[in-house]
Amino acid sequence: MKDYNIETKCVQGGYRPGNGEPRQVPIYQSTTFKYATGKDMGKLFDLEANGYFYTRLQNPTNDLVAAKLAELEGGTAAMLTSSGQAANFFAVFNVANAGDHVVSCSSIYGGTFNLFAVTMAKMGIEFTFVSPDATEEELDAAFRPNTKALFGETIANPALTVLDIETYARVAHRHGVPLIVDNTFATPVNCRPIEWGADIVTHSTTKYIDGHGSSVGGAIIDGGKFDWMAHKDKFPGLTTPDESYHGVVYAERFGMGGAFITKCTAQLMRDFGSIQSPQHAFYINLGLESLHVRMPKHCENGLALAKYLEHHPKIKRVIYSDLPGDPYHALQQKYLPKGSCGVVSFEIDGGREAAETFMNALKICAIETHVADARSCCLNPASTTHRQLTEEQLKEAGIPAGLVRFSCGLENAEDLIADVEQALNEVK
Repeated sequence: MKDYNIETKCVQGGYRPGNGEPRQVPIYQSTTFKYATGKDMGKLFDLEANGYFYTRLQNPTNDLVAAKLAELEGGTAAMLTSSGQAANFFAVFNVANAGDHVVSCSSIYGGTFNLFAVTMAKMGIEFTFVSPDATEEELDAAFRPNTKALFGETIANPALTVLDIETYARVAHRHGVPLIVDNTFATPVNCRPIEWGADIVTHSTTKYIDGHGSSVGGAIIDGGKFDWMAHKDKFPGLTTPDESYHGVVYAERFGMGGAFITKCTAQLMRDFGSIQSPQHAFYINLGLESLHVRMPKHCENGLALAKYLEHHPKIKRVIYSDLPGDPYHALQQKYLPKGSCGVVSFEIDGGREAAETFMNALKICAIETHVADARSCCLNPASTTHRQLTEEQLKEAGIPAGLVRFSCGLENAEDLIADVEQALNEVK
């Protein structure tokens, strides 16, 4: 469906039913698959044939939904994972191992920051975090001979900084490494990072893609443009024989368009088992079918709330790149001209206590460890998703103590603003 518009791809991408076949993506709720001979199955284990033998590695439902995401992002191959965390871990670990180094934007989701700075550090992978406003020279200075990737989020959660994707891609490629971009908040409806130079795109499909708080999941999409063999010494996992598969060289066998996802599936999913369930993949596909309809409404509500808060006396700062006065507005206009997302971050005068009073008084919006849902929800990141960060790290991530992350759902904008207004009245 290369030539179709994004709306058509949301509805019909990935799955082409034949004569008499199910119109909806079928749920292959099976752990295993039958074969006539052991030789037939053996070819699958040797990566010599396409097919399915165990859902821990691949499942037809998952692959059909992944194919839709690949079409939406303009990629060549994709895979689903059990969560967005698993997607980011797999995407980085697929190219960086013990003794390697990765450069990451510091303005990223707190769970991802902890994954990189703590858990993957224990695995021997060192991360250097750079400001989202870093110049090319400052980005260059963060690289080392053993750097294997550059990472960032299109729209950071919850700081809402907008990544200068072209600049990051230019620097990454100058150093011979891929740019990995988490596109969760923007979704492919509002931004397709691969078109701006990103090599690998990840998602927490739990958020806007599912859109209804019904399923946890993640995805990795390969842009298919990074030449692994041109940087053979940097990426031996992709360019030298894998003895666990009788010496297959992924970059040679599967090329630029398939090597990354094949290795990620055959090695990491095989060994870590962070699979997406077929049932949840089915829910994700239902969410994708309406994604192009929902995102404009989320953005409309987000902008309406941001404009209301912009001049409220109890609000110290509103963070929403669609506002002309926002420091990232120019980047938003460049990369996200349709709108950024429905998430608005704002700092209430009075710190954590004021934020808590405000949130407790809300009637429509619920306090949840969630975001990007059909129903509005909010939280105070410093006390929840980012509470493991030090005060200095919170500052680096752009998260003051009184910050509220408010995710505008699909409700009426006037009702949301009225709810916010009455809750702010409770803040003394």
